[in-house]
Amino acid sequence: MKFSYKQRGGAPVGHIAELDAIEAASIIYLRLWADGPDAQRQVWNEFATTLGPDRGRRTLETFEELCVLCAQHARRPMMRHAVRCKCVGADESCFANFIATAVEGPREDAMLIATLMVRPDVAPLITSLAVEFGLALKQMRLPAPGTFAAETHLAKATLH
Repeated sequence: MKFSYKQRGGAPVGHIAELDAIEAASIIYLRLWADGPDAQRQVWNEFATTLGPDRGRRTLETFEELCVLCAQHARRPMMRHAVRCKCVGADESCFANFIATAVEGPREDAMLIATLMVRPDVAPLITSLAVEFGLALKQMRLPAPGTFAAETHLAKATLH
């Protein structure tokens, strides 16, 4: 498949099953959030059920702010695949690596990854949000990544 410059971020670079739980969940929640209000309610329900209503609400607010800042200050629009697609796009991989590095790696590395997605002046802010979100994902004790991708390539207004 040939991608134009504008679609490079959607180029498949891996599979959900190859990722660890935090990376896989980061991608799934990003896809769900971008899918609209019904899917966003699903995200809220999962956070509230797993973390409790108070921590779930804080996690939802953190994730929402992270998504909004990434969208508002993005270098270009972030490409995504359908919610249940087994592929991982380049932009999604960058986002997942960013969240995992923010919570488990050096802060400087996470900020460097953030500058690939947003303007440099926004990188410290989204890095702080990514740490908070990633810690919540760790607390959720997520299942193995293979359980996230039951179907592939649903027809949506996404790349595939």
